[in-house]
Amino acid sequence: MASAADRTRRPGRTSVWLEDGGKAGRSPRRTGKTEGTGKAAGTDQAAGLDRDRITAAAVRLLDAAGPEAFSMRRLAAALDVTAMSVYWYVDTKDELLELALDSVFGEMRLPDTGAPGADWREQLRAMAVTYRETLVRHPWVSPLIGRFLNIGPHSLAFARTVQEIVVRTGVPPEGHAGAIAAVFQFVYGFGTIEGHYRARSHSAGLTPDEFFQRSMEALEHHPDGRQTFELGRQIMAARGGDTVDEMFERDFAFALRVLVAGIEAMRDG
Repeated sequence: MASAADRTRRPGRTSVWLEDGGKAGRSPRRTGKTEGTGKAAGTDQAAGLDRDRITAAAVRLLDAAGPEAFSMRRLAAALDVTAMSVYWYVDTKDELLELALDSVFGEMRLPDTGAPGADWREQLRAMAVTYRETLVRHPWVSPLIGRFLNIGPHSLAFARTVQEIVVRTGVPPEGHAGAIAAVFQFVYGFGTIEGHYRARSHSAGLTPDEFFQRSMEALEHHPDGRQTFELGRQIMAARGGDTVDEMFERDFAFALRVLVAGIEAMRDG
C-alpha cells in the first residue's frame, strides 16, 4: 500500500488505467501490494471489501453529495471501515474518481453495431439518449469527464461503439470526428444543464415543475427580464409541453433530429 508521503510525492499520475499494464482497475489490489495483515486486513475481510464494492460506494456518495463534498474519509465511513482500508485498494482520491467515472459509463446501453440491417440513425440516437440519461442521473460526471483521460474499459467501449456507428453514416473520413463532436458535445451540454437543473430543484426542496414556475415568476417581475420572459413564453407555447419533463424531451428529440439530418446532408460532401 502506498504511504501518504508517497501519494504526496506522486500526485499527478496520468491515469489509473495506465498503471500495472492497465490492470489497476480490474484487480482487487495493485501489483506489488501484499495481502494485508492485522486490524485493517481483518476489517476488510469482515466488511467484504474489494475494489468493486469501494467503487460502487463512491458512485452512491457522489450521487448524494457531489464531487465537492466527496472525501476518502466520508467514503470509509459509508463502508464502515477505516480510511487506510480504502487506501489499500486505491492510492489516491483521483484514482477512485476515475474508477467511479468509468463505472457509470458501464451503465450505458450499447447497440450491436454488427447486427444485420442495423440502422445507423437509430443506433446513433440510442447512443445519444443513453449518454444523456447517464449525465442526468449522475450530475457529477460532466465536470469529471474533462478532468481524466477516460480510457477505462467502459469509456473505451462507448467511444468505440460511437466510432463504428459514425463510420457507417457515409460521411467522408475527414468528417467523422466533426460528426461525433456535433452529436455528443451537444448531448454533453444538454445533459449537463438538465442534470444540474434537476439537482438544483432537488436541493431547493421543489419538483422540477415548481422550480420552473418560481423561476418564471421571478423573471417576469425582474425589471430587465420582462422582454426575455415574454419571448421565452412565446417559444415555450409554440413547442408545447405541460411539464418540465415534456419540454426537455421535446427539445432533445428535435435537436437530435436536426443533427442526424445534418449528418445525412453531409454524406456526399
